[in-house]
Amino acid sequence: MSQSNQQTYQNHKKVDPMYHFVLTLIVLIVLVASVVYVIREAFSYASVLLFGMAIVIVLLAALLRLYSTKLQDRIIRQEENFRYYRLTGKLLDPRLNVKQIIALRFAADEEFPALCSKAAETGMQPDAIKQAITKWRADHLRV
Repeated sequence: MSQSNQQTYQNHKKVDPMYHFVLTLIVLIVLVASVVYVIREAFSYASVLLFGMAIVIVLLAALLRLYSTKLQDRIIRQEENFRYYRLTGKLLDPRLNVKQIIALRFAADEEFPALCSKAAETGMQPDAIKQAITKWRADHLRV
């Protein structure tokens, strides 16, 4: 893996340009245009209908992101629970919350069990967990 593709704490956050820039921009333009149309047409039937459809599009775009990340979080929780079981023969500590487990996925196998214990005992925040990782395990598939 080349040095430029190597994932670290500084570059691990993923932005999907098609979602974050293109889709979001189009949705905002449609919403603003529908509000302008409602005002110009003095709340006519067509303008209110168009505004309602714009609201539906905004909700669909938001739910698209929410549902995909929620599903991915559940999958990560199961994968990391299995990885912990494979490494230690035990299940993850139930004190760990989903956000902590998601942060722990970046830890290499050598430090994963110890960092899981430390995070559960001290209640480390996800950002602190990521910063405590010394050997980063990349996750390029995050939605």
